[in-house]
Amino acid sequence: MKNKLRKVVVTGGAGFLGSHLCERLLREGDSVVCVDNFSTGNPDNVAHLLTNDRFRLLKWDICDGIDIEGPVDAIVHLASPASPMNYLRLPVETLRVGSAGTLAVLKLARNTNARIVYASSSEVYGDPLAHPQDEKYWGNVNPLGPRSVYDESKRFGEAAVAAYRREHGVDTCIVRLFNTYGPRMQPDDGRMVPNFVLQALAGKPLTIYGSGRQTRSLCYVSDTVAALLRALRSDHPGPLNLGNPTELTVLRVAELIRDLAGSSSELAFLPAMEDDPRLRRPDISLAREVLGWEPEVGLREGLTEVIASFRDPRAARIDTPRVTEA
Repeated sequence: MKNKLRKVVVTGGAGFLGSHLCERLLREGDSVVCVDNFSTGNPDNVAHLLTNDRFRLLKWDICDGIDIEGPVDAIVHLASPASPMNYLRLPVETLRVGSAGTLAVLKLARNTNARIVYASSSEVYGDPLAHPQDEKYWGNVNPLGPRSVYDESKRFGEAAVAAYRREHGVDTCIVRLFNTYGPRMQPDDGRMVPNFVLQALAGKPLTIYGSGRQTRSLCYVSDTVAALLRALRSDHPGPLNLGNPTELTVLRVAELIRDLAGSSSELAFLPAMEDDPRLRRPDISLAREVLGWEPEVGLREGLTEVIASFRDPRAARIDTPRVTEA
């Protein structure tokens, strides 16, 4: 692991995951420049950090280029719409931030000699024909379907990161994030966990797209943040799968959230979404080997925290990993 970082730029830092990362970096003594255009991020997510003199919030669209005053030691590039509802609402913007935005951030890394961790996604595997998915699998993506604006933007981003590493010697690392959940998810962002929690708390039917037999692997936000920090302070180029290898059906997740919320909501089945992956389970052998990392927070405990945060945002403990059963 490298020595302690000094100044870290986090693009998309006012988003769900980015805000948790900014908090953790500050707690570990680093200085943070949070860059966000608030297209899907929320300034309220980082408002409590503004009194910290090691934190700076910059409202900016990285697609227009980015220049940070003074030295930069590291960059975590998270900027992108991440939920299907958002990237389907902003298809061109999603493609643009994945291409022009990523190239701009890579240029900043080259100019400042900073290490950059690029947050790719399990969506580069598409609807996988290999299970579980390891980093050697090239994926099965529909390049023309509605989800392609996100899938292909991440695949382009990986190619750009690899090119900058080969051609310009930039210190890069690609990480492929699997489903991350936790407090500060947008209540209306359309993703499975906030949808089910909101519906369960309101006593409304839990809407399941398709049969519910499709699987997902959910990683609590503090575990994902811990993995990002280890990737940032390592010298591994990736790609690295970062996710929880515990695999559950969507139907089981809905039933678990309903039980934990003490809800009597029924389950409602809707038509499947186009190109919705049937299987998701990361092989994290490489992350265990090179980062010494694996998830610690059990699903029941993580979901309990999310439910508490939706009931009362002040009630949830958001960054204290505890080991429990899955």
